[in-house]
Amino acid sequence: MTLLQITEPGQSARTEPRGGEPRKGGYAIGIDLGTTHSVAASGADILRGPDGKALLPSIVAYGKNGDVLVGNAARAKAEDADFIVLHSIKRLMGRSAAEAGGAGRQFPVAPTPDGLFLDIFGRRVSPVEVSAEILKALKLKAEASLGDAVTKAVITVPAYFDDAARTATRDAARLAGLEVLRLINEPTAAALAYGLDSGAEGVYAVYDLGGGTFDISILKLEKGVFRVLATAGDTALGGDDFDQALLGLVYDDGPYTHAQLDEARWVKEALSEKDSIPLSLKGGKRTVIERAEYEAAIAALVARTLSISAQALEDAGLAPEKTQGVVLVGGSTRTPLVRAEAEKYFGKKPLTGVNPDEVVATGAGIQAAALTQGSGNLLLDVLPLSLGMELMGGVKETLLSRNSPIPAAATREFTTYQDGQTGMKFHVVQGEREMAADCRSLARFELKGIPSGVAGSARIKVTFLVDADGLLTVTATETVTGQSQEVAVKPSYGLAPETMEKMLRESIEKAASDLKARLLAETRAEAEQMLAILDKAIGKDRELLKQEALAAIQAAETLLRAALEGADRDRILAAMEALSDASGDFAAARANKALGQMVEGRKVEDVARDATKKTAGQ
Repeated sequence: MTLLQITEPGQSARTEPRGGEPRKGGYAIGIDLGTTHSVAASGADILRGPDGKALLPSIVAYGKNGDVLVGNAARAKAEDADFIVLHSIKRLMGRSAAEAGGAGRQFPVAPTPDGLFLDIFGRRVSPVEVSAEILKALKLKAEASLGDAVTKAVITVPAYFDDAARTATRDAARLAGLEVLRLINEPTAAALAYGLDSGAEGVYAVYDLGGGTFDISILKLEKGVFRVLATAGDTALGGDDFDQALLGLVYDDGPYTHAQLDEARWVKEALSEKDSIPLSLKGGKRTVIERAEYEAAIAALVARTLSISAQALEDAGLAPEKTQGVVLVGGSTRTPLVRAEAEKYFGKKPLTGVNPDEVVATGAGIQAAALTQGSGNLLLDVLPLSLGMELMGGVKETLLSRNSPIPAAATREFTTYQDGQTGMKFHVVQGEREMAADCRSLARFELKGIPSGVAGSARIKVTFLVDADGLLTVTATETVTGQSQEVAVKPSYGLAPETMEKMLRESIEKAASDLKARLLAETRAEAEQMLAILDKAIGKDRELLKQEALAAIQAAETLLRAALEGADRDRILAAMEALSDASGDFAAARANKALGQMVEGRKVEDVARDATKKTAGQ
């Protein structure tokens, strides 16, 4: 397994001071591509603009005349009819119109057979293109700060971004002229900056509540090695939802104007310091917001973050009090209620010594430096959901389990099910359920050119490889001919957060029924294969059967086929046992016939010697 090299905070990605000789190949920076704001870093140094500000608002404005503005310049066009202003585009990354759900209602969504696009004055623009504009702006800002070209980046993503959303992020970077060295999870990036800087060891929870997403990661830090024990999260829960809750106290149901959203963000931030804030916009149901009523409005959202945290801790096999510390990440963790509830749940005061808006970018910058220069610390990230294949009977075979450290690979050997089979179909699935139909379908492909032979004679090796970005490649190879097929799993749309939550919840709630269904499916497949093998044997060696023995076998077969029409596994097992008993003498007669053919014309001592050699070789 390839392990990532992480440098200590304070060590820059630069090999020379700013203003020095041009860097060969350009700089590698770290980027926190956030829902509300985005930040760039070179090593552990946050890159700031001429105004000294690090945060670039993740806002893009498209003008009727073709102008594209980013950041504060885009925000200034919020009420300009000649511009369409887009906020929180991250919520649409890797999603279809159907999967976008409520998030899609915030945007001029124009669904097409080719995927989700936005209608920008009659022109189709994808979420990938919008994100690319933000990345271009960060790239230019970094180049102005560093005085040299920026060509590579480590970009952070929510831990629960699925394969499609991660792929969309890479595509956006490519459009922006950036080579992606690595995608790393946001909580993990924060740990690089925070945990290593403090020299901490033990188990830590990284609670990351940003503008649009929430992630919780449980990490074990030991001798410079980070291992992510478990992750959980919601890609549609964050500060944007706090804004909506606050606006619900003041106005009737949305959609809300950009001015109202801007004021909500300002009021929310001010309430972190004061008990009440007057409102400037007119037309609302009140003129003052009290911190107490605001906290009551967001209480359910905060509780939701703690419920997700409980799931991550359960996956890690830990109680809250067994963590050594809690790291708060993301601007929304400045909310006093969030800090108070986190302290109450984990039983310890959260660690807040690093700027929560900048810590993720700092970790990404450190990682960028490590990948271009190398240093002495290690990071192991994990898979958010299990990956596997569908077997005969619809059973899911897991090759890589949820929370497996990545990069990761697993190889499993499969064989043919029927005589003369020259091809094999593969169905790759994602999820925690026992049956493939209850999991998410990722890809289907077929391996052809398998040498024809009896069932079970072929050997096909299937390899699952998940790279450091969490992207999956599946390869199937027939070992004799070398015939091979490969598929890179890049679904056309992402997994909605509510769907992911449902998948995890149902895997627990339906564990007993799932196991029962799996055992039934496996027994069915075994029984069907037993019938196929026996029918073939009778067709070949029927002369070995007396009429009454054949009748007994056929009667047992009829009972087994009748049992297979139902869902009583015990009945199927009993029928299989009865068929085995009825065909026992026939099986023995076939074995004797085969033995007779083997020894025919040979000396007794030669047969005995061969048998001795075979036994010795086992």
